[in-house]
Amino acid sequence: MKKFLCRFRKSCANGLGSYCSGSTGRTLVVILIFCGFYSSAANNAVSQQDHWAFRPPVRPSVPAVKDRLWSRHPLDPFILARLEEKGRQPAREADRLTLLRRLTLDLTGLPPSLQAITTWTQDRSPNAYQKLLDRLLASPHYGERWALWWLDAVRYADSNGYESDRARSIWAYRDWVIDSLNSDMPFDQFTVEQVAGDMLPHASIGQRIATGFHRHTYINEEGGHDWEQFRWESIVDRVNTTATIFLGLTFACAQCHDHKYDPISQREYWQFFALLNNVDEPFLDVPTPEILHQRGELQAAIARLEASREKIFPLQNGPSEQNEKDLRSQQIERKFAAWHQRESATANRWSTLEPVRFVSQMNATLSALEDHSILATGDRPEIDEYRVVYKTGNKKITGFLMEALPHPALPRGGPGRGSFMGDGGFALSELVVDLATQKNAGGGAAVRRVGLKHPVATHQHKSRTVELAIDGNRLTHWQVNDRIGQAHWAVFTSKQPLLLQDEDQLQVIYLMNFIHQQSLGRFRLSVTDDDKPLALPVHPREILDLLMTAPADWSTGERQRLRRYFLSVTAELAECNQNIRELHAQMPPLPTTMVVAERKQARPTHFHHRGEFSQPSELVKGQVPFLLHPLPKGEPPNRLALARWLVSPQNPLVGRVIMNQSWLQFFGRGIVTTTEDFGSQGDLPTHPLLLDWLATEFIRNAWSLKTMHRSLVSSAVYRQSSVFGSKDTPWDPKNQWLARGPRVRVDAETVRDIALQASGLLNSQIGGPSFFPPRADLNKGDVAFAGLQWKVDQDGNRYRRGLYIFRKRSAPHPALATFDAPPRNICQVKRRRSNTPLQALVLLNDECTTEAARTLAGRVLREGPPDDDGRIRYAFRHCLTRTPDEAEIADLLLFLREQAGRLQTDNLDALAIAGGENAPQGDTLHQLAAWTTVARVLLNLDETITKQ
Repeated sequence: MKKFLCRFRKSCANGLGSYCSGSTGRTLVVILIFCGFYSSAANNAVSQQDHWAFRPPVRPSVPAVKDRLWSRHPLDPFILARLEEKGRQPAREADRLTLLRRLTLDLTGLPPSLQAITTWTQDRSPNAYQKLLDRLLASPHYGERWALWWLDAVRYADSNGYESDRARSIWAYRDWVIDSLNSDMPFDQFTVEQVAGDMLPHASIGQRIATGFHRHTYINEEGGHDWEQFRWESIVDRVNTTATIFLGLTFACAQCHDHKYDPISQREYWQFFALLNNVDEPFLDVPTPEILHQRGELQAAIARLEASREKIFPLQNGPSEQNEKDLRSQQIERKFAAWHQRESATANRWSTLEPVRFVSQMNATLSALEDHSILATGDRPEIDEYRVVYKTGNKKITGFLMEALPHPALPRGGPGRGSFMGDGGFALSELVVDLATQKNAGGGAAVRRVGLKHPVATHQHKSRTVELAIDGNRLTHWQVNDRIGQAHWAVFTSKQPLLLQDEDQLQVIYLMNFIHQQSLGRFRLSVTDDDKPLALPVHPREILDLLMTAPADWSTGERQRLRRYFLSVTAELAECNQNIRELHAQMPPLPTTMVVAERKQARPTHFHHRGEFSQPSELVKGQVPFLLHPLPKGEPPNRLALARWLVSPQNPLVGRVIMNQSWLQFFGRGIVTTTEDFGSQGDLPTHPLLLDWLATEFIRNAWSLKTMHRSLVSSAVYRQSSVFGSKDTPWDPKNQWLARGPRVRVDAETVRDIALQASGLLNSQIGGPSFFPPRADLNKGDVAFAGLQWKVDQDGNRYRRGLYIFRKRSAPHPALATFDAPPRNICQVKRRRSNTPLQALVLLNDECTTEAARTLAGRVLREGPPDDDGRIRYAFRHCLTRTPDEAEIADLLLFLREQAGRLQTDNLDALAIAGGENAPQGDTLHQLAAWTTVARVLLNLDETITKQ
C-alpha cells in the first residue's frame, strides 16, 4: 500500500496522476478512495500547472538508435528508440503497390487510377517516391481529403438542426477550407482568418467567408423559444468547439463549476466566453464565377434592349423632311412632358419624416441612413418592437406612407430580417402612431393616439393582409414573405386630419410579434397633407419625388433618370419592356453564406451561476485561462487577440494538438489517443519527445501542413508493411508502438468514392453547393420535414465525392452513418470506427454501390481484355490497385460461372441486376449481369475499403 501511495504522489507531482487504466488502475482508484486520498491527490495535481501538455514544447535531440540504416527521416529514430527499448524491430517496408494505394488514399482520399499505377510501376528512379509525393500534394483532391477532417471538427452541416432542421447556405465556407488547404495556407493564418477574419484590416471576401467557422451552431426556429437564450447557447458551443479543436481541452467541464481535474476555473470559462460574445451574424453574398458570368450576360442583354428603346420608339407622323432620329427625339419629348404632367397631377405628394430618436426593445441595432430610412442590424430577436420619434415640419397630415426597403445587409436583400418561411420577409403586427403636442403649462407633453383607416399595400400574404397591422390585435400581422429583395409599401389614411405646431412630434411604434425573426429590416415613414383620396404610389419613391418637382428644378442627371424611367413604362414600348422584365426575372440570385461580424458596441458578458442561462451574476471581461500565456500585449481583449493568442509560439498546446490530429489521420491512432483531451484526464503520449519534435518542427516550417504531411509520409515508420504477425498480437494489438504500418478502414465518404472511382462514374468537380444522392429512406417523413425535399440529383452531380453530400443533421445519410460518419451535431476530432454486418449490406444494396458495380462491369467488358482471366485482373486493379494471385483469380472465375449459370436458368433476374429498362438486351444482358455480381463482390471486399 505504501508503494502505491508513493507512486501516486510522484505521478501527481508530475501532473500525471489521472493515468490509471486497466484492472490495476481501477484497483488503485478503489484503494485510494477508500483511504480518502484520491480526491486530495487530484486536487494537488491540478493546483500545479506543470502538467506535461501545459509546458511549452522544447525541441528534443534526435535519439540515438542501434539500427542507423533503417531511418529515412529525423522522426524515425523517435519510434525506433522505443521499439529497441522493448526489444522489438520494425516491420519490413510495404510493397510498392501497397505504398502507392496507402499514400494516394491518405493524401487525396481516392485510390490510384490505372494511369497512376502504370506511371508508378514504370518509375524505378531513386526519387520515384518523392516525385509521387509531389504529384499528390499538388493534387486539388488533397484539399478535399483534408477538409473532411476539418469539417468534422467544426461540425459543418447543410441544415440548421433541431426540429425544423431547414437547409442553410454555408457551402462557401467548405470551399474556402478546401482552397486554403490546397494552397497550403499557413496554419496560423488559417486559424486567424477563421476565428477573426472579419477583424483583419481591409478584410477580403475570403477572410469574411472564413468566419463561417463560428456559424456551424444549431439554429432554433421553433416558435416561442427565447432568442437570447438560443444565442447564448450558440456562444457556449463556440467556446467548447474552439477549445477542443485548438487546445485539446475539455473546456466545457468548467461551464458550471471549476474544472474538476484541470486548472481551469469557472470564471475563466466565462471570461473566454466574453471573447466570442460580441458578434453579429449577417449573411454575405458570394459571387461565384459561374453566377457572375450568367448575370453579366443577362445584364449586357438588358443594356442592349434599354439602349435600343429610343431607336425603336414608334413614329406617329408621316414622311418628313426631318431626320428620323430628330423626329423620334421630339416625339419622345412631347410624350414625356405629357406623361409628367398627367402623373404629377394625380399622384399624392409625400414628405419624408426625419427620425430623431429610435430604439429596439430587444437590442437590435437601429441606424438612420441618409435618406431618413432606418436600418436594423445586429441581434435578430424572435420578436421585436421599434419605437421611433419623428420631427415634422408639416402643419397638416392626412395620411402616412410606410416603406419597407431592401438593403444588402439584410437576408436575401430584405426588406425584412426573417429567417423562416421566406428569408428576408417581415411581419408587422401593429403600426401605432401617437401625436406628442408641444409642452403644456405643467411641463409635460400631451400624447394622443392617431386613428388610421383605409390601409392599402403593394403586396401582402394572402391571409395576413395590411388591414391586420391596424386592427389593435398583437396576434395578427401584415406579412410579406415573397418578392424578396424588392421595396414594399403601405398607405394609411388618418381618420381625422392632424394639425401640428412647430414643436410637435410623431411617436411611432412598429410592433413585430410574429415568430422566426420576421422584423422590419429597413423602413421609412412619409406623410402627406393631400386632401384628395390617398392611393398607393404606382412609381418608385425616388421617381415620385421627381414627378412632384418642377422640371425647371431638375438637374441634368435627374431629368435623364426620369426620362429613362418613362421609357421603361410607356405603352409605346410595351413589348420591349416586357422582354427586359423577362430577362430580369431570369437573373440568378447571388449565393449567400453565413458569417460573423464584430459589433461596434460591446455586448456585456456575465458570469453564470451553475452555468445556467437564467442565473447571470457579475459582469466579466474577456480573458484567457491563467494556466496558459496571456493575450498579446497592447491588443484589446477580443476575437482577433484570441486568434493571435491561439497560434502564438508561446502556446504549448496548438502545435501538439494539430500534429497529433495529423498523426491520427495517417496512422489510425494519435500519439495522444484522447485526441480531444490533452488535460490531466487524457491519455499520456506514447512518444512525448516525438510529439514535441513535431510541434516545434511545425512552427519552424512556418505552420505548413503540407510540409509536415510530407515529413510524416516520407518516414520509414509510415512505409512499413501493415501485415499483422501472429507474434504481435499479445504484445501490441493496437499498434501503439508502431512496429508495423497503419491498417484502418477508410472513412465513410471514401468508401463511396472508391466505388465511384473504380467504376469511372466519379465526378471530380471541386466545390459548389451540396448535392442530393439517392438514399434508402426517401419515403420517411424526417427527410422531407419543414419543406426540405430530398430531390435526388439526376445528372452528374449525384456522382460527386462524398464530401459534398448534403448533410442534414436530423436525418444523416444512412450509408454514411453506417460507416460511422458523424452527424456533425458537435465538434468531433476523431471518428469512431465500427465493424458491423450492416456495412456489408450497404455495400451490396445501396443504390450508389449497385450502380457503380453495374458501371464497373460495363467498363470491364468495354475496356478490359477479351478473356475472363484478363478481365478479372483489370477489375481487380481498379478496385484494389494490385494484381490478384492465382487463387483469387480461380475463386472469382468460379463465382462468375456460377452466377452466369443461375442467370441462364432464370434463378436470378438478369434485367434487374443489369440496370432495369436501360440494360442491353440479348446475350450482352446476361454477360453484364454476371460481371455485375463479380463487381459487387470486389467492391465489398474488406481490402477494397481498407487502407493498409
